[in-house]
Amino acid sequence: MKANIPFIQQMQNYRIQAQPDPFRPVEEYFQCQVSNMGSVMLPMLNGWYVHEGESLTRYPNGVIAGSLKAAIEQCPDLVGPVQNPMNEGVVDEMVASNTSQFTDGIFLYIPDEVLVEKPFQIVSLINSREDLLVQNRNIIRVGRNAQVSLIQCDDSTRYGKTLINVVTEIQLAEGAQLHYYKTENKEAESLLFHHLYVNQQAHTLFHSHAITFNAGFVGNDIHINLNEPFAEANLYGLYLVDKNQRCDNRITVAHHAADCKSRQLYKGIMDDEAEASFLGHVVVKPDAQRTVALQTNRNILLTDKAKINTKPFLEIYADDVQCSHGATVGQLDDEALFYLRSRGIGERSARKLLMFAFANEVVQFVEIQGLRDRLGDMVQRRLNGELTICDQCLLHNAEHRDMIFPIDPEKIK
Repeated sequence: MKANIPFIQQMQNYRIQAQPDPFRPVEEYFQCQVSNMGSVMLPMLNGWYVHEGESLTRYPNGVIAGSLKAAIEQCPDLVGPVQNPMNEGVVDEMVASNTSQFTDGIFLYIPDEVLVEKPFQIVSLINSREDLLVQNRNIIRVGRNAQVSLIQCDDSTRYGKTLINVVTEIQLAEGAQLHYYKTENKEAESLLFHHLYVNQQAHTLFHSHAITFNAGFVGNDIHINLNEPFAEANLYGLYLVDKNQRCDNRITVAHHAADCKSRQLYKGIMDDEAEASFLGHVVVKPDAQRTVALQTNRNILLTDKAKINTKPFLEIYADDVQCSHGATVGQLDDEALFYLRSRGIGERSARKLLMFAFANEVVQFVEIQGLRDRLGDMVQRRLNGELTICDQCLLHNAEHRDMIFPIDPEKIK
């Protein structure tokens, strides 16, 4: 598989767009409509922040959002040094390449005590027939007792082959809360790597969703550091892959301090010859007494050729902890299928109902109602074979594309 070729070697086959495209309103070729969400869009096009005039927006409440390149020049004290975020001397060539060669990215700063009502939405678009290498860096700073929601989407309009290597750094000061949502809907020719690093101080909450609908290859690496007492991280993931797609999820949660909590719930459905992997690693340091860490990975294989490699594991150096981990790999439940069919539901509809119920557990943890409803709709479309890489965002014109599911799950008793 292409994803196994050394990253530096792959780079030679792609072109970096050295300058941003001439400004053109994103709304002319891209729209994202989700009911009752009203997000503030931060668009990226071919690796560059899209703006007319000011590359950084400063809001009356002190919030700053826009181009990372501009933020490094205009407010370097808020950005801080851009460096390799790998922990304990670990070297990753992809992260190192991004650190030294990123073109642009998003900078988002939320001051102390500020509660942001509207979510911010990073939309990373590819609109080029050339084979592009895109390396973006996103830096998110959330101040003391501040709260914000962030949605990050990867999509394409026109595309050749793409190699996308993104690093996102998040710093949560004491008492901060961040709800973070990541959706991926890319073409079969894409290689998408996303590295997420989160550092949490005392009494912080990080709530994360990662949902993969389509891509040639997706690699999601998440590193969470619970650095001070009473920090909490809840990580949810869903991957729906078919044909020859592959999705890898690698998660490391390090409990450095006492009285912290973490939860991981990742679910996947693999069809045709698709492959996926889940590597979940929880490290409980000696000082991290009274840790609570839960880790679950569940998978459904729809064919004999689909594959899943799953390895949730715990590394514990403290003696007062509540930790659990587990993984399941199986097929659709024959008894449940029989139950549904005995009530007059056709086999195909019954299978879709079971798959939707399995996947929808993850979607229900989304706290933005409009986004939760739309993602549920997109999961139904994906399971129905209707959602493929499209010429707009997977959420585009959602109000005009409602799908009628064959059977209403709520009416099955």
